[in-house]
Amino acid sequence: MLKIQKYAAIDIGSNAVRLLISNIIEEDHKPVKFKKNSLVRVPIRLGADVFINGEISEYNQQRMIDTMMAFSLLMKSHGVARYKACATSAMREASNSVPLTKTVLETSGINIDIIDGEVEAAIIAETDLNTFIDPNKTYLYVDVGGGSTEFSIIHNGVKVNSKSFKIGTVRLLNDMVKDDSWTELEHWIKENTSQYYKIALLGSGGNINKIFKISGVDLGKPLTYFYLSNYYKTLQSYTYEERITRLDLNQDRADVIIPATRIYLSAMKWSGAKDIYVPKIGLSDGIIKSIYYETVSSVTV
Repeated sequence: MLKIQKYAAIDIGSNAVRLLISNIIEEDHKPVKFKKNSLVRVPIRLGADVFINGEISEYNQQRMIDTMMAFSLLMKSHGVARYKACATSAMREASNSVPLTKTVLETSGINIDIIDGEVEAAIIAETDLNTFIDPNKTYLYVDVGGGSTEFSIIHNGVKVNSKSFKIGTVRLLNDMVKDDSWTELEHWIKENTSQYYKIALLGSGGNINKIFKISGVDLGKPLTYFYLSNYYKTLQSYTYEERITRLDLNQDRADVIIPATRIYLSAMKWSGAKDIYVPKIGLSDGIIKSIYYETVSSVTV
């Protein structure tokens, strides 16, 4: 017997807001399948407000309200059965996030859950990484966001440690990451990877996905440290405008891609990793899995 339902994940990040709708396919005596149906991304960049002024501007509040209303209609049109909306770093730190979530609930019916960094890392870890990794190897999983980056150590297919750091692309663009934060991250990575003979990176986030696509490397194959460092130098050699016109990057990607690449390269250097695998998964995928396995609360539509 075949049963198909649609679940939705809303990821309200510091750089962009995303709606992922996935088909949950259940068939007798077979493992459940999670198939992406639709992905919508809106580059609101809440972090540009919050990390500088401490609150979300009226302009971006209205954009958030409009976006959530649109997402609500899309979920209705798709016939979504359950959803969860998670807000991360920017909403965690905004002084006006609570009244904004109330307005969103009143106007769109969408209930937003503001999660902390450790919960974010745990949800990301719910993604089915076993599909992408060798269970006999050790990985440092790095999910780069606009306001924070989540790190997890995965050894023999099991997550053994994770930590969230307030080092993100939008913070770096606005020169809001102190040297102490980098030092703390370096110490954590070295302390948690030094015991392993060989380690590789798993990278997630829109920027590394874009770099992987540009590279032309076959899915399942890694990018090397040499390739990523050379691409980093290439990005730096172009102006913001040239990255849009000559490298064909979207305007909301052309600036954050540089600090994102710096984070991945730093993680590779401090862990001794020579390769980075890009499975193209993230918080949205983790939310979908978490809804299905009921490891988080969700809303029935």
